[in-house]
Amino acid sequence: MNQPDTSSAVRFITVKDGEEGQRIDNFLITALKGAPRTLVYRIVRKGEVRVNKGRIKAEYRIQAGDVIRVPPIRLPEVPAAPTPSPHLAQQLRERIMYHQDGLIVVNKPAGLAVHGGSNLPFGLIEALRVLFPEKEFLELVHRLDRDTSGLLLVSEKRSVLRDLHEQLRQGRIRKTYVALLEGNLKGGQHKVTAPLHKSTLPSGERIVRVRDDGKPSETVFRVIERFGHATLVEASPLTGRTHQIRVHAQYLGHPILGDEKYGHDDAGKAARSWGLNRLFLHARDLTLTLSGKTEPLKFSCPPAPELQAVLEYLRLVKA
Repeated sequence: MNQPDTSSAVRFITVKDGEEGQRIDNFLITALKGAPRTLVYRIVRKGEVRVNKGRIKAEYRIQAGDVIRVPPIRLPEVPAAPTPSPHLAQQLRERIMYHQDGLIVVNKPAGLAVHGGSNLPFGLIEALRVLFPEKEFLELVHRLDRDTSGLLLVSEKRSVLRDLHEQLRQGRIRKTYVALLEGNLKGGQHKVTAPLHKSTLPSGERIVRVRDDGKPSETVFRVIERFGHATLVEASPLTGRTHQIRVHAQYLGHPILGDEKYGHDDAGKAARSWGLNRLFLHARDLTLTLSGKTEPLKFSCPPAPELQAVLEYLRLVKA
């Protein structure tokens, strides 16, 4: 995407392949970095924005090759993008499992947020943009919690992003996580359909609860292995709500070990004595089909070494 300057002169932006299909106002909000949404909506509504020298309506969807004339507006200086440490950059390079067809599949480490926030200078997506400065488009397809490790999808093309988002909405992308739950989960399989409601505390922290007025949510848990005070499970989310697996495990009465938000302090203390110092949740398997491809892409990565070490300890104790 063309980078507009910060002066108040007229500017022209050419729509590139892969950017088509967006509403003109949404496109300009991204292109005119720092411009208030209200300003963008106003200049479009008043006809001050021209496409191919003609007036357009706010609902106009841009096409590749469109030349957009933007009236003189002054934009704030865009701060320099934060730079990840050389160690993080090298770590992410080594964790990329697939990089072609407009798609990046990366094995995200625990402790790294997928994007920056108010208290985080950068996350995985910002680090990838620094690693691949030649890429004009890099966006998360979905998200993982900061403390969750495993497979994450990043799109290099808007068309790929739209396609994968549609597949996610239709439940056509299959994801399987492994989690270590508190206590002995009875039975071999559980389907949890408890609706989830997300809210934000005054501190800014996000919290999710089971509530009747929440969004429909569904997770299938399958027992893999039992230990004295813990149960290893596969968790397959059929919907994609914030903290879904964590809250559904809590709803079962068996929160994920290492979960400081939804778990129990006593169980967390015991797990630390086993060597568990993080959330035991890992996105292990992912299956999808890219548009135009006949064969599905299947990815799998084992739990991180620190999680494997906990399981080895529990097996040793059990034996």
